[in-house]
Amino acid sequence: MTERLASGPDESATAEPRSRWAAALAATARNPGMLRLALVRFAGQFGDGMFQAALSGAILFNPERATDPLDIAAGFTVLLLPYSLIGPYAGALLDRWDRRMVLLVANVLRGALIAATAAVLLAGIGETPLLLLALAVVGTSRFVLSGASAALPRVLEQRWLVPMNSVLATAASGCAGAGAAASVAIIGGIGTGDFASAVAVAVSAAGSVVGALAALSFHRHRLGPERSATAPRSSLRAIVTGLGTGARAVWESRECTTAMIGIGAHRIVFGADTLLMVLVLRRSPEELSLSSGLIGFGVAIAAAASGMLVAAVLAPVLIPWLGRPRTVLAGLATAVLVQAALVTPITLATGPAEQRAHQLLLVGAFLLGLAGQTIKLTGDACLQIDVDDARRGQVFALQDTVFNITFVAAVAGTAMLIPDDGRSAAVALAGAAVYGLGILAIALDTRRRAVTRPDRSVRPTHPDRSDR
Repeated sequence: MTERLASGPDESATAEPRSRWAAALAATARNPGMLRLALVRFAGQFGDGMFQAALSGAILFNPERATDPLDIAAGFTVLLLPYSLIGPYAGALLDRWDRRMVLLVANVLRGALIAATAAVLLAGIGETPLLLLALAVVGTSRFVLSGASAALPRVLEQRWLVPMNSVLATAASGCAGAGAAASVAIIGGIGTGDFASAVAVAVSAAGSVVGALAALSFHRHRLGPERSATAPRSSLRAIVTGLGTGARAVWESRECTTAMIGIGAHRIVFGADTLLMVLVLRRSPEELSLSSGLIGFGVAIAAAASGMLVAAVLAPVLIPWLGRPRTVLAGLATAVLVQAALVTPITLATGPAEQRAHQLLLVGAFLLGLAGQTIKLTGDACLQIDVDDARRGQVFALQDTVFNITFVAAVAGTAMLIPDDGRSAAVALAGAAVYGLGILAIALDTRRRAVTRPDRSVRPTHPDRSDR
């Protein structure tokens, strides 16, 4: 299966894609370890959705805290960039420490930080302490997600990884959307302001509690990592060499490199489009409108999540049929068309055309969510199949870093160019160009010679029957 996925289309896999999905679900239903790991991810995604939507209400759409594009960019930078710089090094710990304990401690820590964030909001303290606490919460959340992804092959047979990634992504996106909707409902019921946001933030800690309990139910070392004779003996050395180790692991597989290029290109454009969307939704002074403010933001997120849902259905079909590199290229090609044809007109709309612009925004969010999630699912499959267990945590942490740094850089760069009302066709067209450059970079990558390395003796990872 690994060779067929790496080299190109798999005719046997495309013959019965639905049966593979059903078989993957059936295998999961008989695997308590897989169900508990899924619960860790789902609870975390629900809490993250609540927390991020509440922070959006507190910072982006809160009349008590006025923000301009540069303020928004500063907020994203504080939230994501510091973790991105240390992520690959900290990710090495996922390949050194018991991942079950990492997931447990991270969830407990995240719950405590969320409680502190709610207290800061209630006290009406300024943005700096709030953003620093939010930084810690988001960083811990990304660490949890990296650990859960790295542990997946430890509880599931390799042949189910591609369809199960789609199933997990579908359910996780739904959980995040449900969490965001819960925050919007709380804030809408109480009223805009710091108090309503504080309540929504506090409730989001429930996801951390559930995730910690689910992680606690695993036996020690059940989630890996696999001990490797070539691994650094000290955790400190593993942290220091984490970035290089993760990058080498990606470079050794052209499929992994292709996926990482696609993820990076999409995140750059997604960052620019996110800022553009916030500015477009703030054009209207109406507070309770489906096309403006925090509620409009939630509707747009729901549209993107719907696209991710469709991607979860299509990815298990496209990946075996097209092969992983072509699936990434198909996602980028779709995104180029969407960016040029749907996102660009949003930046030009004035007067009565504003409502039409919002409709285009929703369609564009759906299609970009579809394209981006297809690329992401392909990347997950590449990293889980092509990277050995001893380096998998570092590679997933590196992927998170690509996610965050490209996003933050795009938001910061866009903030310096875009006007307060979001009307800048040049920014939208630049996004289409970035997607095009991603396609070109992948084409060049496929021409390089494959990197060979000595065979590693890695024990196959299969569900542990003792956990049943």
